[in-house]
Amino acid sequence: MSIKQAMVLAAGLGTRMRPITDTIPKPLVKIDGKAMIDYALDSLAEAGVEKVVVNVHHHADQMLAHLASYRNLEIIISDEREKLMNNGGGLAKGLKLLVPGEVFVTNADLFWIGERPNVPSNLTRLAGFFRPESMDMAMLCVKLEDTTGHNGKNDFNMARDGRLTRFAESGPGPVVYAGAIAMNTSFLDDAPADAFNLNLYFDKAISQGRLYGTVLEGHWLTVGTPEAIGEAEETIRRYRTFA
Repeated sequence: MSIKQAMVLAAGLGTRMRPITDTIPKPLVKIDGKAMIDYALDSLAEAGVEKVVVNVHHHADQMLAHLASYRNLEIIISDEREKLMNNGGGLAKGLKLLVPGEVFVTNADLFWIGERPNVPSNLTRLAGFFRPESMDMAMLCVKLEDTTGHNGKNDFNMARDGRLTRFAESGPGPVVYAGAIAMNTSFLDDAPADAFNLNLYFDKAISQGRLYGTVLEGHWLTVGTPEAIGEAEETIRRYRTFA
């Protein structure tokens, strides 16, 4: 399956990144000289995506200026300046700006490095893994030991066929959600009109046995605090040295 459209969740306040985010939106914070949102946008473009919705709220003027200069994708703005919708409400609102069908969903402040050249990318593999007839969502996941900046907690257990359930110590295949999903827009057709957390729909998919995941190749980074910037950049330098 080839997925041609996506949404990038980018409207959060970035409160843990203060004081940096007092003057700049978190997705524009640079890691190794590159704005965090550009890692997400570049990965989507590499996977063959053509059109992306990005939601904006915090320092929206800076986001709009940056996105207007990005050339590898057609970008549509979902404006949340009047009301912040949380990740679920923001996704439900943004999906209305895309045509019904398959879509990637990614976060603007999570990314990965270390993919091998000349093999399908993580997002390309995720699209190929997704089976709408048996899955509501297919998630990109990562093993805890392949993360930098994470809180040290697993999110799900992954069965051999990729089916996901909420993490339990006694369960198989502990994994962390890596911030990328393949899904059909119709899964959120019944979404609330107000702000809500996307975990509501993760649990809905789990209850039907329709939440699945596949493990990413490489190393996953999340940068939630000013102190985490240096840690992320050191990890990137280390991977570059051994590449």
